[in-house]
Amino acid sequence: MNDELFSKLKFDPEGLIPAVVQDATTKKLLTLAYMNRESLEKTLETRETWFWSRSRKELWHKGATSGNTQRVERLVADCDGDALLIEVTPRGPACHTGAESCFDTSVLMERWGGISGATSSESADIGKVLAHLTGVIQQRKRDLPEGSYTTSLFRKGLDHIAKKVAEESTETILAAKGHQPDQIVYETADLLYHLLVLLQAEDIPLEKIAQELAARFGKKKEEYPR
Repeated sequence: MNDELFSKLKFDPEGLIPAVVQDATTKKLLTLAYMNRESLEKTLETRETWFWSRSRKELWHKGATSGNTQRVERLVADCDGDALLIEVTPRGPACHTGAESCFDTSVLMERWGGISGATSSESADIGKVLAHLTGVIQQRKRDLPEGSYTTSLFRKGLDHIAKKVAEESTETILAAKGHQPDQIVYETADLLYHLLVLLQAEDIPLEKIAQELAARFGKKKEEYPR
């Protein structure tokens, strides 16, 4: 890719751009990773995915140690040039856990320690589900049980929780840009969960949000608080 084409991409201040990886055949969303210019060049050169590890601060070739490489079939940027969609033929699981996809919602619900106690009828009522999940989050904040993902969030503090909200918001947006209805549902659930943790970290009851929304009913758009 030449400089002219690179100039059309919008890398963030750290020189990174989010890359959504999707199975070219099934269209299943496999993972969300980040690329810098060098990893993108290597991806185009080798036709296999290369990314930038934000934690290790280094390039990594997907499957270099596990053998679970990803052959790139198609790579496109979105209309704004600030996100990439990579369609691949995976040679094995995408997730380091051995799962086909990093977006395993059953693991997500288990790590929340969350709504397994809800009945099937409650599961259809968003208000009851959110109230139940809020109660679980409150209990995790109070007791801080070991092995709980929610406990780990509270122990890491507000800055970390806020960062997770930002990350989940980005992933929800990317799912929408990818026109993946099922993934939008999954990412929205993840975003709502982390928002509930944020509210509890600041001791804001869910009822306050309900009251604010209810107070806006019937208001004209121009009357909404700026």
